[in-house]
Amino acid sequence: MLPLPLALPLAELEVGQHLYWHLGNLKIHGQVFLSSWVVIGALLALVFVGTRKLERDPRGLQNFLEFLWDYIRDMAREQIGEKAYRDWLPFIGTLFLFIFVSNWGGALLPWKLISLPHGELGAPTADINTTVALALLVSLAYFYAGLSRKGFRYFEYYVEPTPIMVPFKIVEDFTKPLSLSFRLFGNILADELVVAVLAFLVPLVVPLPAMLLGLFTSAIQALIFATLAAYYIGEAVHESHH
Repeated sequence: MLPLPLALPLAELEVGQHLYWHLGNLKIHGQVFLSSWVVIGALLALVFVGTRKLERDPRGLQNFLEFLWDYIRDMAREQIGEKAYRDWLPFIGTLFLFIFVSNWGGALLPWKLISLPHGELGAPTADINTTVALALLVSLAYFYAGLSRKGFRYFEYYVEPTPIMVPFKIVEDFTKPLSLSFRLFGNILADELVVAVLAFLVPLVVPLPAMLLGLFTSAIQALIFATLAAYYIGEAVHESHH
């Protein structure tokens, strides 16, 4: 074993450089906030322009937004159920749109051209801080959904069909946010690394198919995250679990 003085500095190692904002003793990951604000601004602008002048016969951007709304609504209804899906539709829709635009922004926007004092910009979902935060929000959401619908009867789930299942179901509650966060983070980060390496080795030609594939997988990852979030909430609110 390493002596304690030699082992301690290993905990302070970081991969790459990061831009931090300091609020007292609190360190905030500044570059993630900056790229997230760009994504949120783009979403707000898209919704504002698309709904500024609503028409009975939708065309253009309004038609696209209504298509997205119908798609997310059908997905939420299927996973959560007819009775409860309306309460959770804004949450599921916001998750899907934020992740989708973040993923595509990482594939399409030249974030690296924007210089920072330290670190570099990139897709918010390519940072583990963002994906863990989103996964924890999902965990809080399905606990809240179960408790608000069933009260303390929600915890009967842990002893069904036998109390022996209690430790396994507690472990399941920890693995849900872990799998959500690391799946999204790993796929988006891997896509960015592959495109960056190909662009360095063979510029212009070879990276294009990889970028197109990355756009497809980015959309799939957003759909998987939102679908699983809706499924977990539906599992919590149903009288009998799936």
